Amino acid sequence: MKFIDEVSVSVRAGDGGGGVVAWTREKFRPKGGPCGGNGGNGGAIILFADQALNTLIDFSFNPELRAENGSGGSSNQMDGRAGSDLMCAVPVGTQVFYNGQLVADLSVTGARWVAARGGIGGKGNAHFKSATNQAPEFAQPGTTGETFVFRLVLKSVADIGLIGLPNVGKSTLISKITRSHPKIADYPFTTIVPNLGVLLAPGGKRLVIADIPGLIPGAHLGKGLGIKFLKHIERTKLLLHLLDVSQTVNSPSDIDPSDQQVINATMAQYKCIVDELTSFSLDLHDMPCIVAFSKYDQAINKRSFHLASPLIEDLGCRCLAFSSLTGEGIDKLIDALINAA
Repeated sequence: MKFIDEVSVSVRAGDGGGGVVAWTREKFRPKGGPCGGNGGNGGAIILFADQALNTLIDFSFNPELRAENGSGGSSNQMDGRAGSDLMCAVPVGTQVFYNGQLVADLSVTGARWVAARGGIGGKGNAHFKSATNQAPEFAQPGTTGETFVFRLVLKSVADIGLIGLPNVGKSTLISKITRSHPKIADYPFTTIVPNLGVLLAPGGKRLVIADIPGLIPGAHLGKGLGIKFLKHIERTKLLLHLLDVSQTVNSPSDIDPSDQQVINATMAQYKCIVDELTSFSLDLHDMPCIVAFSKYDQAINKRSFHLASPLIEDLGCRCLAFSSLTGEGIDKLIDALINAA
């Protein structure tokens, strides 16, 4: 299924049915009086958050939503039928914008929001009968239902945001610690949509982890997969930042990089992602973070962890190391995530 996280939709609630002018026509009641019924109310359009959905693709195929009109009244003071409400499911985490302003945030499963209210049914002439007006010859028309154009934006609701440069092992890690099965390969941008996985902790605690793709230098300016997915980590409670210095320290096999080279490469990779987050939102810079050195089975990453982790911890981030290949450090990492999120 294609991943769509932004879409514009036009909504129109149902119009109210009109009231009618009618008179009682019975054999022995020559002056039976007015009996026109009221029109039914128009249906509303209601958005509700459904945890079974993770994309707004349905709205890209059907960008115009319209509820049912109310029926007109009839004689014998019979009211018209109300129009049915149109219930539209959206993914949990959907925000609704109108003219650039946030008007609704469906961030909790089952949350509901009335996007457009139906028109009110008009009153029939029987409603207007009074002591001074025994035979009203008029009725009200129904009012028009509300009409809007909204922009829907999906921001994934996750406890932990998994970040890092392409190919640092994010997808592999999320497949190891959750039931997610993301696509995994050895080329950049294997992950082209945010992957969500659920980490089941002791005591029934569930942590949702979002694997955020496309973070490269200049992402906040739209490079690579760019700014498109940065918004998906704005709701998270904790950032898990993966580092893999083997991608950036490329020395001939017979030349061992110096300690300073390893430190410089590690800090440059760490700073690259931090700068992108800060450029996108200062709130992301201040979010709690754990830095995990991935692919710890490789010698260069072991050196990177022992040399650079003290420097990163001085900046306020706890550092851990793990290997998805051998399983080393995975349990310790999971415990840290459970305790921190």
